[in-house]
Amino acid sequence: MDQLKMRTESLADKNFALLRELFPNVFTEKIVGYDDNGDPIVERGVDADLLKAEIGNNVIAGNEERYTFTWPGKKKAILLSNEATSATLRPEKEKSVDYPETENLYIEGDNLEVLKILQETYLGKIKMIYIDPPYNTGKDSFVYDDDYAVGNAAFNRISGKYDEDGNVLFDMRANNESNGRYHTDWLNMIYPRLRLAKNLLSEDGIILINMDENEITNLQKVCAEIFGEQNDLGTIVWDKRNPKGDARGISVQHEYIVLYARNRNAFLESCPMQRPKKNAALMMKKAKSVFAKIGTGYTLEDANEEYAQWVKSQPDFSGGEKAYCKIDENGNVYRGVSMAWPNKKKAPDDYFVPLLHPVTGKPCPLPERGWRNPSATMKELLEKGLILFGKDESTQPTRKYLLAENRYENIPSLLYYGGSDTALLEGMGIPFDTPKALEICKEHVLSFTGKEDIILDFFAGSSTLAQAVMEANEAENARRKFIMVQIPEACHEESALYRAGYQTICEAGEDRIRKAGAAIKKRKADVDCGFRVLRLASSNMKDVYYTPLQTRQQSLFALADNIKEGRTPEDLLFQAMLELGVLLSSKIEEKQIAGKKVFHVADGLLLACFDNAVTEETVKAIAKKKPQYAVFRDSGMANDSVAANFEQIFKTYSPKTVRKVL
Repeated sequence: MDQLKMRTESLADKNFALLRELFPNVFTEKIVGYDDNGDPIVERGVDADLLKAEIGNNVIAGNEERYTFTWPGKKKAILLSNEATSATLRPEKEKSVDYPETENLYIEGDNLEVLKILQETYLGKIKMIYIDPPYNTGKDSFVYDDDYAVGNAAFNRISGKYDEDGNVLFDMRANNESNGRYHTDWLNMIYPRLRLAKNLLSEDGIILINMDENEITNLQKVCAEIFGEQNDLGTIVWDKRNPKGDARGISVQHEYIVLYARNRNAFLESCPMQRPKKNAALMMKKAKSVFAKIGTGYTLEDANEEYAQWVKSQPDFSGGEKAYCKIDENGNVYRGVSMAWPNKKKAPDDYFVPLLHPVTGKPCPLPERGWRNPSATMKELLEKGLILFGKDESTQPTRKYLLAENRYENIPSLLYYGGSDTALLEGMGIPFDTPKALEICKEHVLSFTGKEDIILDFFAGSSTLAQAVMEANEAENARRKFIMVQIPEACHEESALYRAGYQTICEAGEDRIRKAGAAIKKRKADVDCGFRVLRLASSNMKDVYYTPLQTRQQSLFALADNIKEGRTPEDLLFQAMLELGVLLSSKIEEKQIAGKKVFHVADGLLLACFDNAVTEETVKAIAKKKPQYAVFRDSGMANDSVAANFEQIFKTYSPKTVRKVL
């Protein structure tokens, strides 16, 4: 029975282990100091010369010129992203909606710590990340407690403001260095978060990042470094139609959406950068309803007449779309398109193979310059029933072009939309400044994700993405899941949100999800519009849990229970779920077994009991259910006999169960 670590693993340690697997011979030990007794303190290390020999002469060292993108504090930002954390997430049932059943999450807390906590459980499981981080306009307040602040002396030393003799290199009154520090703070905020975010993306996952002109250049460089230039999917320019800036210069009325894939090839294979056409979806939906009416007294011809009239009545449909006015015997929407060779020059001989009429068996008229497709393709179209013939061979056949083949369009590099949905939120009674545009978010959800995917926003703000996911699920009868992460930043007392009664940004975002969800539920009751609220907190375990050897004997009685006061069994459950890799959205049921409360998670994947005085009867009943994981409190056994027999009980009834205690 092993003990849970109750902390994340250091990413630096994981990278160290991976390197050791590849090149075990380059690892060594070095003396880094001496203890109070004069004994050497030895730490692990890598022999750089040996590593260089293993990978060739491509190692760049010292002052050798190279291309690099750096800033003061970058190394610390890397170290910070690699550090382990013992923080956890505590459930907030009273704030949640449909807590037991929902698969959506809203997490209150600093997103850097939350991203670390999610590393194991959601590693490679997120299909899309869509964030709207601070733009660094000079008015942003970075409320994230990352301890990035570099002291003035250290900053001056790192940035080279003084030479080796202490001479001033730049005049501070010219504002050169203030501009550098201005970008530095933003880079130190965004860099470790994007490093951690990459680990969460699935192999075919994608990240979208909103940005304006202030940091777009730095953002693109950071993304190229973290995700790789080869995974750049391009940048969408969003024309907001609301110019800003100095009227005497060039008016800025656009922002950017930067797109990067975890693996470009894998992403394009699963999602070829297309999105569904709105009109196509409407046409197919209408055709389905009309076709369903066919029966006694209502023929296919009647359905086609009704459908054609409906298509022609739609003011937003183009002339091309209004040509889609036929429904075939299978309910497919189609139109006929020419199969003639489109170029002025004559087609090759293979494009002149005769096409026989299926009824008369006689050749149909050939286009003057040949068919559009070679004979092999024509044969394939014929076998699939995608060629339309006339009543006899006198009519030249056309290609049966299905609407289903043309229901997607490429993602445009330029989006024309108005500004953010401030008015939409004001209508909800949530006066939020510059929220994301709902329609843009929804289009990207529909374009880049499947019906069961998980979508993350760790700068949740007004929770626009949560509403977009719910509305996309409504449109496609889907079960996408969202994870919103937002630091509980206090609303300024002079802000409209504060006057509306909201104390924090989280309160406003959560309320937006409730109100949007309630409206969706009225239209479609089976959409998951709930969300499980979790709050970032320090570990549930006392310090003695992590440093048992440093605990003095006189304090042992005070630490008989290694769990902090005020922590509930649900708190312990979620920290155990995080370590065991059980999704935080998993269904949780509480059941009584031999008088003890046992959590059944993910339909029995995990069974956990944190009660005291647990008897062999309870242990045996849990073992007989053969869960993949079973978790107990180390101090929860009723007596020494139960503890002694614990392993034997599981070996007898469920030897494959992973047993853990805390």
